[in-house]
Amino acid sequence: MSTFSEQQNRVRREAGFIAALDQSGGSTPKALKQYGLEESAWSNDDQMFDLVHAMRARLITSPAFDGNRILGAILFEGTMDRDIEGQPTATYLWKRKRVVPFLKIDKGLADLKDGVQLMKPMPGLDALLERARAKGVFGTKERSLIKEANPAGIAAVVRQQFDVAKQVLAHGLMPIVEPEVDIKCPDKAKAEELLQKEILAELDRLGPGDRVMLKLTIPDKDNFYQPCIKHPKVLKVVALSGGYSRDDANKRLARNHGMVASFSRALVEGLVAQQSAKEFNAALDASIESIFRASMT
Repeated sequence: MSTFSEQQNRVRREAGFIAALDQSGGSTPKALKQYGLEESAWSNDDQMFDLVHAMRARLITSPAFDGNRILGAILFEGTMDRDIEGQPTATYLWKRKRVVPFLKIDKGLADLKDGVQLMKPMPGLDALLERARAKGVFGTKERSLIKEANPAGIAAVVRQQFDVAKQVLAHGLMPIVEPEVDIKCPDKAKAEELLQKEILAELDRLGPGDRVMLKLTIPDKDNFYQPCIKHPKVLKVVALSGGYSRDDANKRLARNHGMVASFSRALVEGLVAQQSAKEFNAALDASIESIFRASMT
């Protein structure tokens, strides 16, 4: 069995959730501040990314971070390009932890139009996808943002997402389609209805052997995304925490059967640089266990 097939079977069949460790340039200072490091801790971007890599390496090498509860990890490009304990990060994740590596490929969000923010253009995407595959990455993640229940905007988001997904599939990688609905969206439930309709239509248009993953905001209506979860073209549906606290996100997720977490901020809530190894590992273990339990409903 190829590594890709083994990883695909693991994601489809085994228990666990996906850790999102993919904060990039714009969100990195915020992630470091949450980790207890103020901007005075670095004086340029290189130092900032060294610090965030050290933070991610601390997470990934922790004994709490393992394949028994974590299926996959989404990486920022800079993390993919660096090493952990002398091995490329994606290799370390799979060989040492049995955690499937994914790569964030979007370049951020475009300006608001029709109530949504599409993804910015991604020049050089084909080259990045080839590099990711060569480094042992299994799949990708690409995020858009829906802020209003605007039919034209939501249709544009889903169309763009699936166009990128098809490009990813052509390179032999697994795309995670992420059309996030803002938790502050004035008519979130209506936006989710429009979104699911568009997603199901695009899924039906995929080629015979194509499959995708979906990363969606936890819906207002419990189990609303069951048609997506059960669709034959969907490998797995994962949930983003979207700004909810970990406790709140876990409670909401636990009510949505068949949906597992792909949390970022909620995963690292309460972890700070100043903790001892024992304190850090205990806090991370408690976080992972709570998210794992919420994902297994």
